[in-house]
Amino acid sequence: MTRVVSGIRPTGKLHLGNYFGAVKSFLKMQEEHECYFFIADIHSLTTHPTPSDLHCNVKQVLAEHLAMGVNPEKCALFVQSDVPAISELYTYMNMNAYIGELERSTSFKDKIRSQKDNINAGLLTYPVLMAVDILAHHADVVPVGKDQQQHLEMTRTFANRFNHMYQTDYFKEPQAYSNTGKLIKVPGLTAQGKMSKSSGDTDTLIFDEDEKVTRKKIMRAVTDNGPSEPGMPKSEGLQNLFDIMELVSDQSTIQYFDNLHQEATIRYGDLKKQLADDVVKFIEPIRAKISHFKQDTHALQKAARIGAEKANESASKTLKEVREIIGFKKF
Repeated sequence: MTRVVSGIRPTGKLHLGNYFGAVKSFLKMQEEHECYFFIADIHSLTTHPTPSDLHCNVKQVLAEHLAMGVNPEKCALFVQSDVPAISELYTYMNMNAYIGELERSTSFKDKIRSQKDNINAGLLTYPVLMAVDILAHHADVVPVGKDQQQHLEMTRTFANRFNHMYQTDYFKEPQAYSNTGKLIKVPGLTAQGKMSKSSGDTDTLIFDEDEKVTRKKIMRAVTDNGPSEPGMPKSEGLQNLFDIMELVSDQSTIQYFDNLHQEATIRYGDLKKQLADDVVKFIEPIRAKISHFKQDTHALQKAARIGAEKANESASKTLKEVREIIGFKKF
């Protein structure tokens, strides 16, 4: 069975964009492959979160993924720091990573521009830790976006370098995960691209937020001045709202407003109000599940424990074998 490894950042909250992106993909993968989904709390230390923020963020992410249907019995859903072998393997792999290649990493260059007062060693060796997350479980494939493709290339470099250095074929070269399903990109509300954590709070529809906030965001969404005559094409902002409707509204509703636009009689306030109703209706049951899991300490502990057991079994075996290959021996 194909083994998949994917990380989850413990920052921000679940929104409509990553629901139809990463989470939906997780649900498909857990049914078809052997999956290791980890909450990357060690990675997050590069931004120096406070202890309370770090724990709350991990709890939030864990509750959200359980609410979405990620099943601890079908995959390994675990917290990165619950697997000590990762940190030790990270130490060993750092010895095989060269400062020049790390400094050329696109993510490092971006970070030293965005957080000039916090350029720590963890930012520089971020690709090494990511490589260890993948190699520790001998992943066959890794779901990556465009911003992570370089990291996957570096992972393959580190794997091959280890094999060459110790004259072994121990690590395989992980490949990018090929999603054969339809990739859904959810547009933002400000006509500035897709809905994402980095696009800003006003651009995203967050599951775990008050209904009034959700409605207010939609009512403020970018549109245009309205069609001046029948048959005019939709502006980018207006098309974005119709694209979101395609995800949450009935086809009859979409057709109704599309006809009004074609006739140049559409009222954007009515469109936004309907979209707000449909988004709230779509989000509400999932929001309720997130709230439930955030309060269910036992369920969170059980899920994290099951995931940690699976991940520790896999990573500890890798660590033991890597130590033997390197030459560590007990007297």
